[in-house]
Amino acid sequence: MTRNVWPLMIYAIVLPVLFCMVAGCKKTTSAENELIIFHAGSLSVPFREISAEFQKEHPDIVIKAEASGSRNAARKICDLGRNCDVLGSADYKVVEDLLMPDHTNFNIRFALNEMVIAYTDKSRLNGEITPGNWYEILLKDKIAFGRSDPHQDPCGYRTLMVFQLAEKYYKTSDLTKKLQKKDGYIRPKETDLLGLLEAGEIDYLFIYRSVAAQHGLNMIFLPDEINLKSSAFSSLYKTATVKLSGKKPGQFIVRKGEPMVYSVTIPKNARNPKAAEAWVALLLSQRGLAIMEKNGQPSIKPPQADGLDNMPAGLKSLLLQRDLVL
Repeated sequence: MTRNVWPLMIYAIVLPVLFCMVAGCKKTTSAENELIIFHAGSLSVPFREISAEFQKEHPDIVIKAEASGSRNAARKICDLGRNCDVLGSADYKVVEDLLMPDHTNFNIRFALNEMVIAYTDKSRLNGEITPGNWYEILLKDKIAFGRSDPHQDPCGYRTLMVFQLAEKYYKTSDLTKKLQKKDGYIRPKETDLLGLLEAGEIDYLFIYRSVAAQHGLNMIFLPDEINLKSSAFSSLYKTATVKLSGKKPGQFIVRKGEPMVYSVTIPKNARNPKAAEAWVALLLSQRGLAIMEKNGQPSIKPPQADGLDNMPAGLKSLLLQRDLVL
């Protein structure tokens, strides 16, 4: 009988330990310990740095960040029903068009950017391209360039707007059609094309200035009449329009050009709203905005918000303290 008792004693000791180990594993991925962030590809670098700062103060939080085109990120919420604690978009209009009011009821605009043409030392004709002849260089047979998908990524439809504005600025008929017909490299988000550029498979890439700077790329800076940067040319930018997919299949919206503005929100289906509020508060703090600016993205000072009364009390108080402009 003594021999039969030992196995029972071993099970009595081992099973509780295994149960605690399993329970411990589950705890690390519970809603209370997890922060899910969907964000634009162009926010990857600064958001990673902000998350690193956040975890110094909240080491128990497991951050799971997913980069994609901003429209694609929004559709993970509205079409696929995926839980998300923080959404960072490269265009505040994505949140307005696809998520408000059903999936979120506030939207904070916090950063700016501009369109550039990026290239490397391996890019063909890089010694000849200038802000005045870039479209002629890109249309040459031996040159390849890329852009992102406008239905998934704001950088994609902003590139099409650049084409339209360039046609007017350079007074070159059918330039938009020629450029759209020429580009054969289209990916879900602009950062997906960085590898092709660095490998020399494409020569040039329409991308945000911040991303080009973060990756040490050469840049062609476009005139303010084209680059979607300057509020002084808001009326001109509105003349560039792109037809995009809407909230439901078969629906479409027309997006008009305007100076580019990034935004952040906390969706209604956030499973960890308290941690999300703390993360967004860090982003909007002087420390967070300094990280954005260090990575090439000017911040909006103070941040501007739609739906102020719908925000968590902590964020609302923070923005009001900073003389919020509505």
